[in-house]
Amino acid sequence: MSTGPDPVPLSVPELRGNEWKYVKECLDSGWVSSAGSFVDRFERELAGRVGTRHAVATVNGTAALHVALRAVGVRPDDEVLVADLTFIAPVNAIRYCGAHPVFMDADPATWQMDLDKVRRFLEGECVMREGACLNRRTGRPVRAVLPVHLLGLVGPIGELAALARRHGLRLVEDASEALGVRYRGRHVGTFGDAGVFSFNGNKIVTTGGGGMLVTDDAATARYARYLTTQAKDDAVEGIHHEVGYNYRLTNIQAALGVAQLEQLDAFVARKRAIAATYADELRVVTDITLMPALPAAEPTYWLYTILLGEATTLAGRQAVVRALNDLGIGVRPLFHTIHDLPPYRGCQAFEIEHAVRLYERGVCLPSSVGLSAEDQKRCVAAVKDVLGAR
Repeated sequence: MSTGPDPVPLSVPELRGNEWKYVKECLDSGWVSSAGSFVDRFERELAGRVGTRHAVATVNGTAALHVALRAVGVRPDDEVLVADLTFIAPVNAIRYCGAHPVFMDADPATWQMDLDKVRRFLEGECVMREGACLNRRTGRPVRAVLPVHLLGLVGPIGELAALARRHGLRLVEDASEALGVRYRGRHVGTFGDAGVFSFNGNKIVTTGGGGMLVTDDAATARYARYLTTQAKDDAVEGIHHEVGYNYRLTNIQAALGVAQLEQLDAFVARKRAIAATYADELRVVTDITLMPALPAAEPTYWLYTILLGEATTLAGRQAVVRALNDLGIGVRPLFHTIHDLPPYRGCQAFEIEHAVRLYERGVCLPSSVGLSAEDQKRCVAAVKDVLGAR
């Protein structure tokens, strides 16, 4: 049996506030399902945190993405421009709507959706006809843009929002990894028609599962709430005029979320401190790239990530991940690009080049809010050992 130190996990929740107290209130009162005061409170307080008029709580971030796309008007056989370098959830949500993803490359300077390539696609590959933006290649309408604020970073989202508006497109922001992130002083998730947050167990704020759609538009919020509660038109008689979904968050989960939101400022400060330590300690390692940040950005560095050297092969990065895991350091690669996964190989991918190399070179390091200074030293030492930089 090993007597060494415990493994350092990649990202685990920090439950140190009023979580037990608020969950007990749910249990004592019997309000444990999707009705209850904590659901409304969580929506209200999250909206206040990010600066929107409305918020709709859902069972997870993927459900929020699905409903957001439907609520902004994405229909079957529409197209949605989406980041290629992402967790698969936003792309799956597009298909839930019967729509088609068009994959956009990552900017190597920001690791986010490449604004210039989105512009080139819309100006060179599309045509405006009768108020609709049509893809010349497929003839289908391009309805929306879905950027992902990867890893608690942000690209030029204000400029992307303006570009989408010029072409008559809706903008849904996947801010699942980006609670607390701001661009030019404004919280991400608020630049478009709707934004989405996730509260999975590995996120900066967790409800175990859970998600949230935010918007300033009352009609969008009203329709999203309608869809997430089975599209009830007459709850007494059981009348439904549309296909709805059982997507409402439970009161117990919302109670966790309220307690976690109370600690958000401290959590964000800790994430930034972890990132600063990694940057300070690892900048001496040659041939790696540290996380970027635009001058106008206030990132949270959800998972601190490094890029191995430009000559690194996929097999070489995989060997580094295995070596670090063998040392008890819970690292993982960046998300796999989506355009080359089996369900999506037939979809259009526009000038994809940088996203693939980011996936092949990226290594995400342990970044839990509760990461101790001692464990972070272990992580740094292990990275230096494996990369031959001690």
